[in-house]
Amino acid sequence: MTRREAGMKTGLNVSERQGINGDILNLKVIYTLGCQGCLWPKSENGNVLVPYIFVSNYSYDHLNVIRNAMQEFESLTCVRFVPRSEELAYLSIISSDGCLSVVGRLGGAQAVQLEAPGCMFRGVIQHELNHALGFYHEISRPDRDKYIIINYENIAPGFESAFDVVYGAQNLSLEYDYDSVMHFNMYAYAEKSSLPTIIPTPNPNVAIGQRDGLSVLDVEAIKRLYNCTEDVIFSYFSFFFLTDVCSTLLNTPSGTFSSPNYPFNFPNNIRCVWLIRIQNGQISLTFNDINIPDSIACISGYITIYDGPSINSPPILQKLCVSIQLPAIIGSTTQMLIEFVSNNDTTSMRFSASYKTVPCGGTYFSLVDDFTSPGYSSGSYYSNLDCNYTINAPAGYKISLTISFDIEPGLQCRYDTLLVYTSGTINGSKRTLCGINTVSTTSESNVMLLNFQTDAYTQRLGFFAQYYICK
Repeated sequence: MTRREAGMKTGLNVSERQGINGDILNLKVIYTLGCQGCLWPKSENGNVLVPYIFVSNYSYDHLNVIRNAMQEFESLTCVRFVPRSEELAYLSIISSDGCLSVVGRLGGAQAVQLEAPGCMFRGVIQHELNHALGFYHEISRPDRDKYIIINYENIAPGFESAFDVVYGAQNLSLEYDYDSVMHFNMYAYAEKSSLPTIIPTPNPNVAIGQRDGLSVLDVEAIKRLYNCTEDVIFSYFSFFFLTDVCSTLLNTPSGTFSSPNYPFNFPNNIRCVWLIRIQNGQISLTFNDINIPDSIACISGYITIYDGPSINSPPILQKLCVSIQLPAIIGSTTQMLIEFVSNNDTTSMRFSASYKTVPCGGTYFSLVDDFTSPGYSSGSYYSNLDCNYTINAPAGYKISLTISFDIEPGLQCRYDTLLVYTSGTINGSKRTLCGINTVSTTSESNVMLLNFQTDAYTQRLGFFAQYYICK
């Protein structure tokens, strides 16, 4: 393969195996609600179930990438990719001959070709899955000439059909999306790699063709195509209630968001999620205002924060149902899911929050856990770090911490240092650590802070910390 769709992040696009329309394997073309018989059906609870099987023996890491890409659909829309049991129509995911898919539901087994490792990028996988859901390329919209110019003279021979307009297709009343995961990049299927095939207009400098993941408008298009705004059943313990699908994608390096109707109260009988996704680093989330009524077993409502893209990801903070001042919450990945739930008795729930990208750090609420400095598993921490870690225990409890460390030594730890604030505040008592040693300490309150700082020069192994909550 000369240039695969997986390389569209940097601008590649000529495949050895040519589909009918670039990476599309069939002539069935749909873009919108006008499709008849090629959408995946809804189940009784309002979800759209798309069964799949893995034909190839993907590695553990590659399976994680594919499932991570699927989980964003589940968190943000009513689409659910589920392992096939006995369904007649299903996706057959195979590592073969590039990144390719049919469009829409055909019935029976239909191929989604995700060759490893070339297609193992979240946005590339989601691009092909979107084809399977029924979406065509963004540049195929009938109104595309208002937003892009096609340089036909530089299209590689045999790939002209990849730039065809799908006449008669509707656009779900959504604006043109340069940021769509379904958009080609400027050099898609280029004969001369130095010259573009697609030029945005009127601003030729607009970035197009990202493969980081679904865009905000991609999510909205899926919701509209599959009518994900109708009521679905949500259950918690022994009660049931109806709730609207409510989801928001936050895909910028930093931003702010709040509950619906803020600063007024959160609506009753609703579950909303916010998926934060950044390109690099880790997410630091701060609640500027939060109000959740106290309730037994969180029966009135709660907030949960997951360290990843779905409710199947490890929880950072699980079912909080009391109004307290939370520390900045730092996840360990580039994705974080915030879930906010209310029932019909809730009268005063709301929040506002902000987030930003940080290079390292972590926030811990579990009773027992461990963590390391960045780069510990590879044998060396990184230069110019400033990492903050917060360990939180329930009120009335303390934290017992043991740290094994190998940190560049120096007079008063002047070069690289690990600061342990046992009082839970940077203005209280602390321990300053460097060199090679193992130490144990207990917090003075229910919070312990750690700060790891390194300079630009010598790097050592770093630290490994373990803690447990105690009385």
